[in-house]
Amino acid sequence: MLYQQTLEKLHAMKLTGIADALEEQRRTQNVAELSFEERLGLLVERQWLWRENRSLQTRLRLARLKVQAYVEDLDYRASRGLGRDVLEQMAAAEWVANRRCCLITGPAGSGKTYLACALAQQACRNGFRSLYFQAQKLFRDLATARCDGSLTRLLARITRAQLLVIDDLGLEKAGPDDYRDLLELIDDRHGTGATLITSQYPVTAWHDLIGNPTIADALLDRLVHGAYRIDFTGESMRKLRAREASTSNRKRSAG
Repeated sequence: MLYQQTLEKLHAMKLTGIADALEEQRRTQNVAELSFEERLGLLVERQWLWRENRSLQTRLRLARLKVQAYVEDLDYRASRGLGRDVLEQMAAAEWVANRRCCLITGPAGSGKTYLACALAQQACRNGFRSLYFQAQKLFRDLATARCDGSLTRLLARITRAQLLVIDDLGLEKAGPDDYRDLLELIDDRHGTGATLITSQYPVTAWHDLIGNPTIADALLDRLVHGAYRIDFTGESMRKLRAREASTSNRKRSAG
């Protein structure tokens, strides 16, 4: 069989990794010194890696994360209140597999969104499907879907996410119907999926933030118990980095 025909059939069967590896082997000197099993093993390994990378890119695209963030780039300076041991444990994504919640609170600019997206991306890298929503957009999407009849489809998309990120809860005023929708969503996910929520408000203030005592009690009961809690402290990281950049620029100018 002609080599080009083999390549065409590999691509037709979507075995792109094997096709690429086969072409590399043809260009590699001394490849004939490898046994048949060794060459076949290299081809299969390349196909496996190709599929894994493609699946990861699909998960990241569907997650719609607000920022590109990595747990390896987190700033652990002591003033932030960010524990390395806890984050390294969470990076393994067992909390996602165990369908637990994570609540991240802290002042504006403290890095809540970055950390949420870093954990969601790490979950994607560990094979879990993630989905990011800014809280107010989630409320709008739920309300719109309820009106136009697409609620079932939206809830199905959210349910497929093994990790749901709801960012900046309480940043904008929300009504009773919004929190009722949120309770329904969290109740559906309780025990079936992991949820991560960030907010400028401490968890102790969420009861007043929600307003309705019945909804607040039910919502917090499902979110707080057994959840990871990360409370940022200190000043805004944006201000801190801007000041550090300014200091670095002055030193370069002086030099």
